[in-house]
Amino acid sequence: HGFVVVRIQGSHHVMQHADGRQIVVPVHAGEVIGPGLLRKILNQTELAPEDLK
Repeated sequence: HGFVVVRIQGSHHVMQHADGRQIVVPVHAGEVIGPGLLRKILNQTELAPEDLK
């Protein structure tokens, strides 16, 4: 979907799209992203849940 990791700050991956949109995704070993945070990430990426299937 066009996002690439541009840097990693601790446990947070900063990702950027070719059009300039940026998102920060927390990456913690053994932990699952909760539904609320996943919804916020999807909103920032302008993706729909169906796009992940």
